[in-house]
Amino acid sequence: MEYETLVSEYLDYGRNKFLEISKKRILPDETIFLNISKGYYTPDGERRYQRGVGFPNDKEFVNELIKKLKEISK
Repeated sequence: MEYETLVSEYLDYGRNKFLEISKKRILPDETIFLNISKGYYTPDGERRYQRGVGFPNDKEFVNELIKKLKEISK
């Protein structure tokens, strides 16, 4: 699958780990989705990705996801 990253933010945690939260467009059909990928930094500082999860670019879904994350992190 080929896609274009429209915007991304990074959240570092642990010694050399990160999460990438991004909005991407699938090519060529233009479908937009959101993605959270887990990765780590190499000794040279490069990002390496391990796995990710994609979900619809739907405001209601995102709000519900945020709500669930807040509930379980209490």
